[in-house]
Amino acid sequence: MAKRILVVEDNDLNRKLFCDLLRAKGFEVEPVADGREAIEKTRLFMPQLVVMDIQLPNISGIDLIEAIKADEELKAIPILAVTAYAGKGDEETIRAAGAEGYLAKPVSIGPFMAAVNALV
Repeated sequence: MAKRILVVEDNDLNRKLFCDLLRAKGFEVEPVADGREAIEKTRLFMPQLVVMDIQLPNISGIDLIEAIKADEELKAIPILAVTAYAGKGDEETIRAAGAEGYLAKPVSIGPFMAAVNALV
């Protein structure tokens, strides 16, 4: 059975790229464009990994990570933060929120797949 990955990314091109790449590697993928739907989709899809953009409209990816990690049913799901936030201290802030992985955009295929495979 294919491992399931939820991709929370508001940028259409990035979301399609991540989803296409993961599907090509044999994963079952559920894309989410609106961060406000991320918690509900996580609950319905029950993925083995959440790939989370941090800069989302309406809600911060950091807030979503904290909400997932505060939920008894969801907290064991690993989260890979993929973000353009790559300034000093940003990785620490994102990891402190509960993300197990962190990649700065632009993301190369090799490091992205290595991070995904390390977490699923």
